[in-house]
Amino acid sequence: MRGDSGCDRVGVMGNLQFIGLLNWSSENGEDMSGKSKLLKVVLLGDGGVGKSSLMNRFVSGKFDVQSFHTIGVEFLNKDVSVDGDNYTMQIWDTAGQERFKSLRTPFYRGADCCLLTYAVDDIQSFKNLSMWKKEFLYFADIQDGMNFPFVILGNKCDVQNKVVNDSDIQEWCRLNGNAPLFLTSAKDATNVEKAFIAAVLRLKELEDFIETRQTNADTVDLKKKAKMTNNNSCCN
Repeated sequence: MRGDSGCDRVGVMGNLQFIGLLNWSSENGEDMSGKSKLLKVVLLGDGGVGKSSLMNRFVSGKFDVQSFHTIGVEFLNKDVSVDGDNYTMQIWDTAGQERFKSLRTPFYRGADCCLLTYAVDDIQSFKNLSMWKKEFLYFADIQDGMNFPFVILGNKCDVQNKVVNDSDIQEWCRLNGNAPLFLTSAKDATNVEKAFIAAVLRLKELEDFIETRQTNADTVDLKKKAKMTNNNSCCN
C-alpha cells in the first residue's frame, strides 16, 4: 500500500500477511537506505486511543477525522536525525482489540522501543497500561523490563473531559522505570513529534547506561584478576 505522504505502507489483515523492508526517502529525495540505523517502534494501547492517528500525524503531518480502527498490524517508516545520528523509525501500529491479539503479538519481537498509549478521556485505557506492558514484555521476550525504552503517551489532550489525573499517570511512570510521559494530541499535533523523538533519545540513554555499567563491571573484573595474580605470585 502507498500512503498519502509518499511513504510505503504495509499492513497485516486477517490471515493474509505481507511484510517488506522499506526504503524511505528523505525530503530532498536522497535514498537513506544503508545510511541510517533501523529502529523498530511499537505503538500499544487500547483500541480507540488514537494510535493510528498519532503515527499518521508524525509521519505525514496529517490528521484524518474519519480514521478507522486498525485491523491487525501496519507500519510506516520515517527518517529522523537525533544528536547527529540518522535513524529510520519503523513504526508499528497494532490493533488494540482482544480479538486481534494473535495477530499483533508476533510483531513485538525485535522492537527497539515501545510507546504505551492511553487516552486522557478514557480511564480504562489508563488502567490497562500495565496489561499492555506485561503483554509486550512477554511476547517480545524482554528479560530486563526496567531497562527497556518505554515512552508513555496520554493522547487526546485537546479534549475538555479529561478523566485521568496527572498525579496518577505520573506515579505510574515513576513506578515503571521513570518512563517519559507526553500528553499528546494527534488532532492538533501537540507533542507528537517530541514524543516519537523521545523514544529514540530514551533508547540512546539506556544503551549508554548499559554500556557504562558493562564497562565498569569489566574494569572491576580486571582489577580482581590482577590482585589474584599478585597474591598467587607471593605464594610461589
